[in-house]
Amino acid sequence: MLAKKKQSSIYAASNKFLHLQPAQKTMGKTTIESKIFACSQSKTLGKQIAKQYGIPMGNVLFTRYSDGEYQPSFEESVRGSRIFIIGSTNPTSDNLMEMLLMLDAAKRASARHITAVMPYFGWARQDRKDKPRVPIGAKLVAKLLETAGATRIITMDLHADQIQGFFEKPVDHLFASSLFLPYLKSLKLDNLTIASPDMGGSKRAYAYSRFLESDVVICYKQRKKANIISHMELIGDVKGKNVVLVDDMVDTAGTLTRAADLMMERGAKSVRAVCTHPLLSGEAYERVEASELSELIVTDSIPLAKKSKKIKVLSCAQLFAEVMYNVHHNESISSKFIM
Repeated sequence: MLAKKKQSSIYAASNKFLHLQPAQKTMGKTTIESKIFACSQSKTLGKQIAKQYGIPMGNVLFTRYSDGEYQPSFEESVRGSRIFIIGSTNPTSDNLMEMLLMLDAAKRASARHITAVMPYFGWARQDRKDKPRVPIGAKLVAKLLETAGATRIITMDLHADQIQGFFEKPVDHLFASSLFLPYLKSLKLDNLTIASPDMGGSKRAYAYSRFLESDVVICYKQRKKANIISHMELIGDVKGKNVVLVDDMVDTAGTLTRAADLMMERGAKSVRAVCTHPLLSGEAYERVEASELSELIVTDSIPLAKKSKKIKVLSCAQLFAEVMYNVHHNESISSKFIM
């Protein structure tokens, strides 16, 4: 009788405890609450992702000191939650530091899972030692993110695929091709040719060409130093073709606009460009406006500094929201990879 009473009391206590827990989902789905926060420079994109995801964006308070130092603070509990922190880490270094501080704050607030959602992974061009006595910046950033508290990384169109190997944590590397390819097909361009503005992007160009069943041309360039081209040559025929240049980012737009001008000189019917990350520094906007480019198609991984009639922005909010939702519910994200 005592054993039965003891079992009964344990069962009652267990039921009482279960009554306090969130409603469980079946078939292996998680019961952990998900929350979305955004770094200051990615707030607009963060709000769009949260809306697509179906939950309100969490509130983060930034305290800023007169010397430039700042401190983020989560204005709600994140204990035991899976939180997503959205923020591109393009220069200046403030954007990276902000992400690191928010990761550290989440870790110290006992978040259970901390996912750094980085539409643009900054410092990625420093993925190897290309001359003596230089850092491998991408590797350093990977280690900083993990040390700060990231348990997972979600990013899009890394400058080099092998950067995934710099992490010891899971990395979901998304491709903006899932946004660009439907748009390009909707244009119904005849005599379509895909082009790479340099030899390094040839793999990406060939992947697009296979999907669109088009020809490929490659630009060969030589540089005097970073962002300054001394010579460019075209490998392939573009006469009478509608050309689409494909690249992962556009910085000063020097390579892109020079390639477009060269192709029009060689008889191309039109030239447009597809670039995932619109860094657009220096005189980039002026170069785009003055070039032979009919259109520059980008995502909102980085907010534009100014508007341009030649720049078309495709939102990546739905792509990230769907992947984040599937990650949270332990579902496959394979369908999100076109290439």
